[in-house]
Amino acid sequence: MSSQDFSPFQTSPYKRSLLHRVPSLVADGFLFVGGAAMALSLVYALLSFLNPTSTFDTIITYSTTSQGPDFGYDPPEPTFYDDPSLSYSVGDAIQNWDEKRREWLRVHPSFGVGDKVLIVTGSQPSVCKNPVGDHLQLRLFKNKVDYCRLHGCEVFYNNVLLDPKGTGFWAKYPILRAAMVAHPEAEWIYWVDSDAIFTDMEFKLPLEKYKNYNLVAHGWWHLVKQQSWTSLNAGVFLIRNCQWSLDFIDEWASMGPQGPAQERWGEIQKSLLKDKLYPGSDDQSALIYLVLKKKQKWGDKVYLESEYNFQSYWLGVVDGLDNITKGYMEVDREMGKLRRRHAEKVSEVYGEMREQYMKDKGMWRENVRRPFVTHFTGCEPCSGDYNPIYTWEDCWNGMQKALNFADNQVLRKYGFVHPDLLNSSLVTPLSFDFPA
Repeated sequence: MSSQDFSPFQTSPYKRSLLHRVPSLVADGFLFVGGAAMALSLVYALLSFLNPTSTFDTIITYSTTSQGPDFGYDPPEPTFYDDPSLSYSVGDAIQNWDEKRREWLRVHPSFGVGDKVLIVTGSQPSVCKNPVGDHLQLRLFKNKVDYCRLHGCEVFYNNVLLDPKGTGFWAKYPILRAAMVAHPEAEWIYWVDSDAIFTDMEFKLPLEKYKNYNLVAHGWWHLVKQQSWTSLNAGVFLIRNCQWSLDFIDEWASMGPQGPAQERWGEIQKSLLKDKLYPGSDDQSALIYLVLKKKQKWGDKVYLESEYNFQSYWLGVVDGLDNITKGYMEVDREMGKLRRRHAEKVSEVYGEMREQYMKDKGMWRENVRRPFVTHFTGCEPCSGDYNPIYTWEDCWNGMQKALNFADNQVLRKYGFVHPDLLNSSLVTPLSFDFPA
């Protein structure tokens, strides 16, 4: 806020008339200040009645936090960051993390509270062996950046090994641990594998649904109890930024190369999960073991989401994307408000409108609505390896279709669209009132 200029009036044409009004202005000023003080006292009294712990500082906080986070302010008083024993590494225990976070937020009131989400993803530090691998990695990351921009969340992309022992699927846990410590303002850390694509750019995670849980993954409890390796997926998950999660990550990662007995854990997992093909210890098997064998300690705080496509296996999705596009176009034809041109920054309200309309029409079901995340498990875009049950051409075409399907939802706000999901280069302008 710019300061007012209170310099003398000097040679202003209306100087003399203002001088005559000084006593009146002073009196009015006293009345104004007195009235303002009385109003503030009433507000304070009302808040004290509604919330006995309210203070004047609380009132000030309400007014200052409405402007958003202040990235230029860090108070001089010490926080947990000033503790020389603080470690960002897996295995180095942090105590009283919930209290440390609360204290940090108290001295940084502009960050407020709420379900802030930080999306975390990454890739390998070296150049891809696959000739088109780096191009695909760029597009896969662009997809996540687009989603974050549309929904006001942040993204952390990492492409170095924070623990040289943690390779492959085990590389994510040191990243998650460091992200939690570096982002005390984030309530949720959302891990998304590099080969997973947001294919519903309008959908927002129903975070209120998970208020009593600390970990959310795609899966089915009845299959977990049947000890199936495919009962859940560890490539896309939400984890709360709290002490429980730090402890859980430490135990989870201890079953991999960061721990002392990876080979033994591989044998335990193989004996537990009869359909497990991979002989060594992997993070998905480790997660199933922890929620199944230590349910009271860990499993009771894990939510397995199966009511919507939290993440979908790509092979059952990509062939139906053209039909899903046609279904959404029919919805837009029926509802004129959804065809209205608008700025990208206000897209969320139209997405919520479309979701409600589809629910009312009974169209909120699998193979009709967009899958939230499509996961290209078994396709290795960087190395070029793939599951032998399909070809690399299947992977390539599937990724092109999914990326362009998602990109169309972004490009529409800019007045363009990919008419062919298999042609990434071609775009055409949209006519007014499209698709009516």
